[in-house]
Parts: sequence; structure tokens; C-alpha cells
Amino acid sequence: MRLGVLDVGSNTVHLLVVDGHHGAHPWPAHSEKVVLRLAEQIGPDGALTEAGADSLVKAVSMARTAADGLDVDDLLAFATSAVREATNAGEVLARVRDETGVRLAVLSGADEARMTFLAVRRWFGWSAGRLLVADIGGGSLELAAGIDEDPGVAASLPLGAGRLSRERLRIDPAGTVPPSAGTVDELREYVDSLLDPVAKQLTEVGWDRAVATSKTFRMLARLAGAAPSGAGLWARRRLTRTGLRQVLGFIRHIPPGQLHELEGVSTGRAHQLLAGAVVAEAVMRRLDVDHLHICPWALREGVILRRLDQLTAN
Repeated sequence: MRLGVLDVGSNTVHLLVVDGHHGAHPWPAHSEKVVLRLAEQIGPDGALTEAGADSLVKAVSMARTAADGLDVDDLLAFATSAVREATNAGEVLARVRDETGVRLAVLSGADEARMTFLAVRRWFGWSAGRLLVADIGGGSLELAAGIDEDPGVAASLPLGAGRLSRERLRIDPAGTVPPSAGTVDELREYVDSLLDPVAKQLTEVGWDRAVATSKTFRMLARLAGAAPSGAGLWARRRLTRTGLRQVLGFIRHIPPGQLHELEGVSTGRAHQLLAGAVVAEAVMRRLDVDHLHICPWALREGVILRRLDQLTAN
């Protein structure tokens, strides 16, 4: 069966097409994405701007055309924090549906955490024991822990790398001056204040293996010495707390407009790297995690796996 997943996130609109069936590894057949940075197109009133809605409709329409051309049997389309938090989300979703025929489901933050946890559980298997999973997105941070495929704790916090870069560090993507030490320290204190209650819940559940997923964690792991993407999907990658501290120690002194020059850093997300590193360091410190295993599967794969499970059950 050929499934398509259309992920409308804070940074990108990403179409992933896979071939798979229940119990089998879903093999990617096609992947394409458009950088929209929807979260940066939210106006002062909290609504997605008309230009932002226009770009979203266009991107979804293109993805729908691509999916049709690839003979996708089922297209699963969902939106996360940028659309979820827009005050005009209902209007935008209706427009997307009317103009493209695609019904975007809005995932809650907790559901994001659960779907990502499922993907990580399937990737590492039951032998991994209890899992802790962390995922830094553009708009939010998802955390989950548990022994089953459905985590015992699933939480979402407004600690996405893009959000914090805009709202707390006030970073200009092309900026020539890095944020001050005081600004970074204030961000760390803010992150800690939001993490503390969730950290307590996660610690009560406990874990045997700590795992991270998302582009932000992959970039940080690469800067800390993990294998490059060219090493393949199966290469084992880790991010140590010591390595992360070293990365944070040098990138905080690099102007935002130059971060994309670092090997393994995505041009579109380079300016979010410092905020992402602060969040990652806080997670590892508050949860006393020495190292994180990097998982190549995340939310999109979790949505696919859940859909395959549902089809089998029916």
C-alpha cells in the first residue's frame, strides 16, 4: 500500500510517500518539502496572515498534485503548532479544504508526542525497555516516556527552536551580532521554568534509554561529532551532554547569519540552532541524561504506523 503523509509544520510543509503494510518497514518512495516558516507569518493579532494562508494553500495544492501523480492510496494530512495556535485556524483550514480538497487534521501537542513516541518505540523495539523521547520542533518541544507503544506521559511545551529564536532571543536570521550572554541566560531560566513540572512527571515514569528525534537534535549531534547523513539511515548516532555543552559554548558566539556555514547545519534552520541547543541542554540537564540516542523516525513515521495499524484492525 502506498501512503502519503503531509506534515504542515512551523517551518516546512513536507510530503512523505512510503510503501508499506502492517508489520513491515515503511520504505520511503518520495519526499519533498517547501519552506514556508508559517510561524513567522502570524500577525500581532495571532492570526495567520493572508500571505501566509496563500502560501499554505499553494504548498498543499502542489503536494496534493504530487501525491496524485505518485498514485498514493491514502493521504494523511495534518498540521501542528503554527496552524493549531493561529486565531483564524478554522478559516484557514476551511480554505485549504475548499481550494485543494485536502482536509488538514490539527494534532494536539500531546498527540504529537504520542505519535513520535510510537515511531521511536517501533524503531528501537521492545528490547530498549522504557523509553524517554524528546523532539524539538519549530514551535514546540514534545516529551514522552513509557514502556508501551502509548507513553505513560506525553507532554508538549511552547519551547520550539523557531518560537524561542523570535520571541526570546529576537534573532535576525541574517544578523551579524550573536545574542548577548544575558539574553541567553534569561532564555535558559525561562526554559527551565517550563520544564520543571514535566521533568518531575517523566522522572516518576522513568526510562532505560533516552532518545532524541528532529532536525534540531540531528544538527546538534552532527556538530558534536555524530556520523553525517551520508553515512545512511542505519548509522548509530548519539548526542552526549558533554558534546552538547561544547557545541553550545561555541555557537553562542557565532553571528546568526554565519551559522549555516557549519557542516551539517541546514540553511533554513541555522538561525534557530542556538535556541534549540539551549532547549536540548536544559532537557538533558533537568532529566540528568548523559547521552541521547538519535532516532531517524519521528512524527511522520508515527502517523504512518498508526494508520497501518488502523487499516489492519478494520
